[in-house]
Amino acid sequence: MNVTPALDNRFRDSAAATGQLDVAFDLLDTPIGTLLVAMSDRGLCRVSFDPDPDAEVDTLAGNHGLRVLRAPKRLDEPKRQLTEYFDGTREDFDLPADLTGVPPFQAHVLHELARVPFGRVTTYGDLARSMGRPRAARAVGGALNRNPIPIVLPCHRVIGSTGSLVGYGGGLDRKRALLRLEGLTLA
Repeated sequence: MNVTPALDNRFRDSAAATGQLDVAFDLLDTPIGTLLVAMSDRGLCRVSFDPDPDAEVDTLAGNHGLRVLRAPKRLDEPKRQLTEYFDGTREDFDLPADLTGVPPFQAHVLHELARVPFGRVTTYGDLARSMGRPRAARAVGGALNRNPIPIVLPCHRVIGSTGSLVGYGGGLDRKRALLRLEGLTLA
C-alpha cells in the first residue's frame, strides 16, 4: 500500500495539531548548510548542522519521548526566525528553549550565553567569570561544544582569550560566517 504525499501530510498535521507528538522536526536550507530544527511542546530543543535525520530522531526520542515526527508546519515560527536572521533582518530570537536532558552546569552556561548580544563576542574565560566560576573556562568550552541549540543560543559568539576563533561544533568556517553575518571579522 502506498501512502500519497497528501495523506502523509494530513497525518503529520493531525498528529501535531492534536498533541500526539513529543517532538516535531524539519529541515531548513540556509547559507551555511542544511539545519535540522526540532521543537517540543516546551520549546526549541534542537538545531543541528549537516544532520543525519535518523540519528537525530534517535537522539530526540531518547531525550524527549518516542513520538518524533517530521511535521514542517509545527516549525514555521522557528524556521521563519532563523530565515530572518540569515537574511539580516533579525538580531534576537523570540523562541522558548527546551533544555530537557541538559546537565545543570551546561544549562547555566547556556543561560549566560543567551545574554551575549548580537554583533558582540565574549571569551570562554569571560563567560566563566560572569557565571562566578573564573577557573572554569575549559568546562564552559565543553558545555558549549554540546550546545543543542546553536545559533539561537549563540555559541558562535564565544572566542579564545587571544581573540582567535577556536572550536565550534559546526566548524570554524560556519563560526566565521555567522560572525561575519553579525558584522564581525576575526582572525
